[in-house]
Amino acid sequence: MNPKVYIETTIISYLTAWRSPQLVMAANQETTRNWWDDERHNFDLFISEAVIQEASAGDADAARRRLEAIETIPELPITDEARDLAQELIEKVPLPEKASVDALHVATATVNGMDYLLTWNCRHIANATLRNAMAGICRAAGYEMPVICTPLELIQETDHDG
Repeated sequence: MNPKVYIETTIISYLTAWRSPQLVMAANQETTRNWWDDERHNFDLFISEAVIQEASAGDADAARRRLEAIETIPELPITDEARDLAQELIEKVPLPEKASVDALHVATATVNGMDYLLTWNCRHIANATLRNAMAGICRAAGYEMPVICTPLELIQETDHDG
């Protein structure tokens, strides 16, 4: 069985967006496309209704591209347990109220036993200064938080003889 990866909305946005004129953003988009083409097959991918809602927002053409990219990815349930855990993350990390959907991504991935949460959201999700607090809250609630990472970090090494 492959490791399970929750794909957060920023991954889909970077995957399907027009190339950014900003150098760092363009590099992250290229990294995302390379990961999608070369690495995603090594993992079982999952999304949630929160990803679908975020991917549906904004420009209609861009939303269509995002939704097409995720149409075959299985959807995890957003349970009451995930909602409760998300609320704890907001209150105890603390995360700002505007980050409630970010907390819901973390909580949904955690409650559903994902191995990884893949994101480019480094403000509220893949944030080294928040990660330990989030993991502690998840552990106290009886869950193990997935490894939160960017596509740069989620590369499965296949050359074992070097």
